[in-house]
Amino acid sequence: MREERKEEREIYELAFKHALYNAFKHEGKAKLSVVISKMIAERIELKDRVKEILPIVQKAVEEANKMSREEQKRLIEERYPELLLEEKQESRREGLPPLPNVSKYKRVVTRFAPNPDFAIHLGNSRVAILSYEYARMYNGKMILRMEDTDPRTKTPIIEAYERIKEDLSWLEIKWSEEYIQSLRMNIYYEIVRKLLEKGGAYVDTLGKSEFVRYLESEKQYPPRAQTPEENLELFDKMLSGEFKEGEAVVRVKTEWGLSDRSLVDWVAFRIIDTERNPHPLVGTKYIVWPTYNFASAVDDHLMGVTHIIRGKEHESNTIKQRCLYSHLGWEYPTTIHVGRLKLEGFIMSKSFIRRLLEEGSEYAGPEDPRFGTLAGLRKRGITPQAIWNIMLEIGIKPTDAIVSFSNLAAENRKILDPIAPRVMFVKDPIALRVKGVNGGCISAKIPYHPERAELGSREIEVCENDEVHIAKDDFEEFKDKAVRLLGLGNFKVAESRRELELVSTGIEDAKRLKLQVIQWVQARRSLPANVLKPVGERLEVDSGFVEDVVRQDEMFKRIRNVQLVRYGFAYIETTTPAIKMVFSHT
Repeated sequence: MREERKEEREIYELAFKHALYNAFKHEGKAKLSVVISKMIAERIELKDRVKEILPIVQKAVEEANKMSREEQKRLIEERYPELLLEEKQESRREGLPPLPNVSKYKRVVTRFAPNPDFAIHLGNSRVAILSYEYARMYNGKMILRMEDTDPRTKTPIIEAYERIKEDLSWLEIKWSEEYIQSLRMNIYYEIVRKLLEKGGAYVDTLGKSEFVRYLESEKQYPPRAQTPEENLELFDKMLSGEFKEGEAVVRVKTEWGLSDRSLVDWVAFRIIDTERNPHPLVGTKYIVWPTYNFASAVDDHLMGVTHIIRGKEHESNTIKQRCLYSHLGWEYPTTIHVGRLKLEGFIMSKSFIRRLLEEGSEYAGPEDPRFGTLAGLRKRGITPQAIWNIMLEIGIKPTDAIVSFSNLAAENRKILDPIAPRVMFVKDPIALRVKGVNGGCISAKIPYHPERAELGSREIEVCENDEVHIAKDDFEEFKDKAVRLLGLGNFKVAESRRELELVSTGIEDAKRLKLQVIQWVQARRSLPANVLKPVGERLEVDSGFVEDVVRQDEMFKRIRNVQLVRYGFAYIETTTPAIKMVFSHT
C-alpha cells in the first residue's frame, strides 16, 4: 500500500510539472492531452496505463489551471528551473533549416548508426542530436542501429552496445526502434542473392592484386562476365567455407571507367576468419560478412529511412550506395553531409583512445575527463543541455567545426549557475584557531544558492578555539589583515599565532572596510577531498577539505554538479570512501 501511494505521488508530481509548464506557455490553461503526451515521452511505460493514471493527471491539471500565471512562473522557477532552460533550447531549434524533400515521404525517418567498437564522442553526438531533433520536428521517428559487421578491423566491444545506449539516454535522445546488424545476417544474404541474380554483382576469386592490375590496364575484368548462376554457386561456396579469408569477395558492379577508382566495383562481402577474430555477439557463426556500405544501404531501405544525416567523409559511400540502389530498383534516401567536429584540447579519436587504454596508460577508461567522449564530458560535469545548445548552434552545416572548450564551458555555466548548489572547498588548507569569541560561539547560516531558497541552507556553529581551515593562498595574501569568512564574520588573520581573531560579525562592517570574502571550512565539519583538474593531456590534483554536507545532505545524492566557492564548478564523482570531484570550469 505504501509503495502504491509513493508511485501515485510520483505520477502526480510528473503530471503537475508538465501541467504547470503547459499552462504557463498557453495563457494559464494546460491541456490534458498535451500533459499526458509529455508524461509518456518521459516515462514510456505509462503509455499502457493512461486510463489508470487519468484521474491523477486530471487533478494535477486542475490544480495548475487554478493558479495565476505569476504563481505558475514562480513555481516553475523554484521547482522546475530546467524547464525554462528547455524553453531557451526550443527557440534555438527553430533556427534549424527545414529538411529537404519532406513532402516526398509519408513520414520522416532518420537513423543514428554507430559502430559499437568504443564509446561515442562529442562529434558523434552532433549526428545523433540532429537526427533525433529532425525526426521530432516532423513527428517522425529515429532508429538506433548498431553497425557491427567488421569483427576484424573495427572489432565491436561487448560493453559498447549498452554504453552507447546509456550515453544517448543521458543526452535525452529517445529512439523508436533498435537494431543490431550482426543479428540480421540472413537478411543480407537474401538481398545479395537477389543482386547476384540481377547481374548487379559478382564473386571475385582472382584477388585484389589482379583486380588492380586489370583496372589500371583498363581491360575488362574476367569475373565481371560470369553468369548469375556461376556467381550464386561461388557465393554458396563462400558460405560453406571452401574459400579462406582473402580468397573471394563479392563486388557490386559499377562503371568500369570511373575516374575515381576507389568507387569501381566496390566490395560488398568478404570472408573473415572468425576463429581468429570471433564476433562478440555471434562468435564464429558466420564467416562471410557484409561491408559497411552494403549492410548500411540495405538497412536504410528496409527500415524506411527517408533522411540520412552523416559526416561528409561518407560522400564517396553515398555514391557507392546509390549504385546498389540502382541495381535493386530502390529509391535512395535524401542524404545530408555535415562537416567533422573537433573539441579543442581533448582527445577525440576512438582508435587512439583505445590504443592508449590497451597500452595500460594512466587513463582511467572511456570516461576519463581528458577524453572528448560523452562519458568523459559527463564526468567533467558538462550537462546534456550544454551539448544540445552547441550542436543546435552549429546546425547542419557541411563545413568542419572546432568547438573550443571555453564556448562549451560558457554554455554549461549558463545552465549550472542558476541551479548548482554552492559549497566551500579549501585547497592546500592552513589550520587556524578561532579567538575573540569570548568563550562563546557564533554561527553562520549559509544558503546553498543565493536565489534558490528551496535548496535550503546549512548552519555552522563556530566556537572559541575551534579549528578552521582557509586556503594557503588566502593565508599568504591576507596575513595580519582582516578578511570576511563567508557568512560567518570578520576576522584578522594572525600569522605568527596561527589564529583568526574575531573583529566583528556584521556584513556592513565588511562592506565599509572593503574586506575580501573568502571560503573556509570548520575542521570538525569538513572532509578530505581531491579535485581532479584536466589540463590538456595531464591530470592535476588539488587536495584540501570540503564541507561535510556533500556526504551528509541527501540533496547531493541527486545533484552532482556544484559550484565550489571562489574555485569553480565541479562534478562530485564519489563521496565514499573519499570525496572525489572533477573540476568542470570556472
